[in-house]
Amino acid sequence: MKRNNPDMTDKTLRQVMLWVALWLAAALPLSAQKAFDHISSNLRFSASNYSAYFDSLGYALMPGGHRLTPPPAGKHPFYLSHYGRHGSRYISNRKGYDVPYHILQQADSLGKLTATGRQALQEMQRIIDDAEDQWGDLTDIGRRQHQQIAARMYDNFPEVFSGNAYVDAHSTIINRCVLSMGAAILELTRKNPRLHISMDASQSNMWYMNHQDKVLRARMMPTEAQQAYDRFCIPLDRNPRLMELLFNDSVYVREHVDEKWLSYYLLKAGLMQQNTLEGRISTLVDLFTYEDIHRFWQKENAWWYINYGPSPLSGGDQPFTQRYLLRQIIHDADSCLRLKGHGATLRFGHETVVLPLTCLLGINGFDFATPDLGQLEEQGWWAGMVFPMASNIQFVFYRSSPYDHDVLVKVMLNEQEVRLPIATDMAPYYHWHDFRDHYLHKIDAYEQQRKAQK
Repeated sequence: MKRNNPDMTDKTLRQVMLWVALWLAAALPLSAQKAFDHISSNLRFSASNYSAYFDSLGYALMPGGHRLTPPPAGKHPFYLSHYGRHGSRYISNRKGYDVPYHILQQADSLGKLTATGRQALQEMQRIIDDAEDQWGDLTDIGRRQHQQIAARMYDNFPEVFSGNAYVDAHSTIINRCVLSMGAAILELTRKNPRLHISMDASQSNMWYMNHQDKVLRARMMPTEAQQAYDRFCIPLDRNPRLMELLFNDSVYVREHVDEKWLSYYLLKAGLMQQNTLEGRISTLVDLFTYEDIHRFWQKENAWWYINYGPSPLSGGDQPFTQRYLLRQIIHDADSCLRLKGHGATLRFGHETVVLPLTCLLGINGFDFATPDLGQLEEQGWWAGMVFPMASNIQFVFYRSSPYDHDVLVKVMLNEQEVRLPIATDMAPYYHWHDFRDHYLHKIDAYEQQRKAQK
């Protein structure tokens, strides 16, 4: 199969280039970068919510273990609250693979595929065979992601997990989330067998762990938003170069091939393989240029913005789907702050929670609101930076003693310190009472407004 992108086979060179790109990413404001450049340095980033936190070779999408800002003098971490997405998994169902497979299979039966098209069909068959009966399952990469995140969590904040600290872990009832929780807890107990652990995965907690707000879900993609999205995607959908690579009959393509969805699902299938037991991007991705992949990323990014972000096209309030979770995080923290001990509350769920929660918190400007989908990229609203497989938000609490009333909190998105839309004299640390008041007021105002609209 012809490769249109460079095949970087020298592991050392790839690592150097990747870490240079990550260093530049940390050194520059996100809005000063171009998503195309980020994709070009790390193709896995373009997979949006299918991006792996790190792959089987250890290449990181999100750098962990970077230097953290020391806390103010006398303050020490004593409590950590967390919500994390499950680790890398197989695709949830066959549709994403069946669409391109059946299009190519039908064309092959009529002799309409080129040699490259037949190779693509063979690759799709191999991918399907690998995923059969494992749809949606956590992979070994996913387990290792959570083990390593937990290990870094322990190493970064040893005071939180020292001695007989209490760790309260919760998961949604989905198998891959339960197994992700188990992987993290096993790693923590390996590091400290004295930990007091409790775990559950109960329907009784789903009201805040993965709340499904019927009112907001009904407004995810209203007609006006769909029209705006379709207009945005029109120049991004066609790929005549790819059709010429795959098919030997342009008339057949025009009359029988759904060009839009074939291109979309072929690329998604190729990118998805970074999460499987293979841990590498499929050769299907070599069918696409960086420009093709960038257009795919743009469409995915805009879709997530409308459906889960603060887009005015969908009412501007989709992030409030996570108001119950944020209230619970605050409630749990208030309860733990009254105790003299130390420990953590860990929660394991889904990207459809991590992204809107990030927007609700306004982390790093992800509460940015615009009806113009073309502004997202230049403003740095990149969903892929928020919710790769195993993405996580950590709230780390600090005090000088159990009697210290000026508790501080630091928030980390994917193990990187963030800024919040709250005034502080010690960034990235915030006074807990300021954090608490700001977000409870925000949630209360939304709920009062919603009640008044009934």
